Amino acid sequence: MDKKLVMPIAQPLAGKVGVSFEFFPPATEKMEATLWDSVERLSPLSPDFVSVTYGAGGSTRERTHSIVSRIQKEKGITAAAHLTCVAASRAEVNAVAENYWAEGIRSIVALRGDPPEGQAKYEPHPDGYAYAVDLVAALKKIADFDISVAAYPELHPEAQSAEADLDNLKRKVDAGASRAITQFYFNAETYLRFRDRAASAGINVPIIPGILPVTNFKQVIKFAAMCGASVPDWMADLFVGLNDDPATRQLVAATVVAEHCRVLQSEGVEKFHFYTLNRADLVYAICHILGIRPPKSDINND
Repeated sequence: MDKKLVMPIAQPLAGKVGVSFEFFPPATEKMEATLWDSVERLSPLSPDFVSVTYGAGGSTRERTHSIVSRIQKEKGITAAAHLTCVAASRAEVNAVAENYWAEGIRSIVALRGDPPEGQAKYEPHPDGYAYAVDLVAALKKIADFDISVAAYPELHPEAQSAEADLDNLKRKVDAGASRAITQFYFNAETYLRFRDRAASAGINVPIIPGILPVTNFKQVIKFAAMCGASVPDWMADLFVGLNDDPATRQLVAATVVAEHCRVLQSEGVEKFHFYTLNRADLVYAICHILGIRPPKSDINND
């Protein structure tokens, strides 16, 4: 054979890769231990930032605040707090933002938010910010926050059209957002087509792909149905028979995500946002494959 074959995983990295990680506030002491174990495991990878979510209806506001502050103080990592419009007046939201700024938190992920449990459809608070674009504009008046917003490669479930959804993203950027983080998706082409459409629409901030490693395929199906993401047949085939085999599932998941990210790297993508679900090992392995290592690695290559 004359042609030299190079495995995709052996291809040289296109350039320096930046990552960020999302965590969620735990509901139990055991889950809290898992969260902080994950923070401890992933912190040495020097992420660009980490974000902490807000429960439906703002139900975890205090816990989100506490976790964000602790991560930034103890780990020296930029921590971004999720902030939503749900179930809060403008005065309440402003007070939360002002407290964050006073504590040295400079980064916010500004979202409309999901309706509270038991409420089928989102309804703006009568005295609140109606949508994310309103929240972004208000935050920029309060202080010079670094603001991330959501983007939807496969459309927001309530969007009237792809054009309307993209127009909404542009209005959020024009209001002061510094970047957009996408909802998770599973085909690299989905992100790349969306990135091109956004650029054509005049959206000139970074659009960071949101990556969800599969830790539980049944859970992924549920998440995807809720947010309008499609699960390709090839992916379903890969995870057939692995519901009760977490070790094999992790190996398959790491391979899928690493190849996905390598494809995006080859197309010029330099930043990745991982939805960790507060579990570090799989994300750590993927980052290792992408060349993201602790500054002082203790790996022995002898």
